[in-house]
Amino acid sequence: MNLSDFLRGIRVIDLSQFIPGPQAALHLADLGAEVVKVEPPGGEPMRQMPPLDADGLHAGYKLMNRGKTVIEIDLKSDAGKVAFAALTTAADVLVESYRPGVLDRLGFDRARLERLNPRLVHVALTGFGQTGPYRLRAGHDLNYMALAGGLAVSGIDERPVITYPPVADHASALQAALAAVAALFQRASSDRGAFIDLSLAETVLAWQAIPLTAAQRQRRQPDRAGQMLNGGAAYYQIYRSADARFLTLGAVEEKFWASFCRAAGRPEWALRHGEALPQTALIAEVATLIASAPLAHWDALLSPADCCFHPVVPLAEVPDHPQIQARGLVHRVADGSPLIETLFPAWVDGAPPAPRTPIRFAAAAEVVERWRR
Repeated sequence: MNLSDFLRGIRVIDLSQFIPGPQAALHLADLGAEVVKVEPPGGEPMRQMPPLDADGLHAGYKLMNRGKTVIEIDLKSDAGKVAFAALTTAADVLVESYRPGVLDRLGFDRARLERLNPRLVHVALTGFGQTGPYRLRAGHDLNYMALAGGLAVSGIDERPVITYPPVADHASALQAALAAVAALFQRASSDRGAFIDLSLAETVLAWQAIPLTAAQRQRRQPDRAGQMLNGGAAYYQIYRSADARFLTLGAVEEKFWASFCRAAGRPEWALRHGEALPQTALIAEVATLIASAPLAHWDALLSPADCCFHPVVPLAEVPDHPQIQARGLVHRVADGSPLIETLFPAWVDGAPPAPRTPIRFAAAAEVVERWRR
């Protein structure tokens, strides 16, 4: 059994753009579905977002759409509406990222889609959802993070910080793919599709149960850099070495903290694991120690100590790291301008996923005719 066997025979229309919808459809393609990406004449905006490769395409666009067939259809034209209706009739999943009401105005409201294909799983990805006062509000990842708690207690003491890659975009892609697969599973017994209203902001909100509970109980905003997992603990911290490199320490359990303290030559610190948060004084002491030697020194000292330590690996070095290479999930693509793709993070029956095939551009008529058979 291979990863690409799981959804073999499933047909997906990707009517989305940028990252969330295209990556959701990419996950489905990784699982074996046939994905046809429908774009307006000239392509979706990400296709020609600077900087461009020699082939005139943005690298991110090519990475988000590997393994897919891309066609262009003008959904505002009569011929385009006919072609899209034919695809919808034959599809299993539709992933789209229009604002609420846009697909309706194009002539494909929920009632019409259900008439065309009652077994269709329709995943509608929007910033804030199909309902509520923000349903038509514009936004991007940073705005969704701001609303739903993703920035409130993350960052440094003085301010939140921007996360990268964009969290809501990638989280919603996974959530959309999961929901689509679950809907396909229930369809096997009900013979009915589903309409899935999925909000990017709410994919971040779904992670906030613990912080929201803490805020409610404390009756105030938890402090940035003041909690155990957001920078308030000496044992769960990022430190700077003498050569301006960085290392992470995740010694949450007392046994790991004690191992760190022994390896670092400060066994007396082991008894300070339970100091009140934020552990400002202890953090400063550890930071001074780490700043006294280069990263290579700490790597040699702490890696054997089993204390939940790891250097911050520069991006350029990630593909060649022994652990990353051993797992086989990073693939260098020879594409004129090289691409680095990261594959679906799951081994199946002892084997990693195969590299994706290149993006393929095709005529809409070709795909429509094939899907009609």
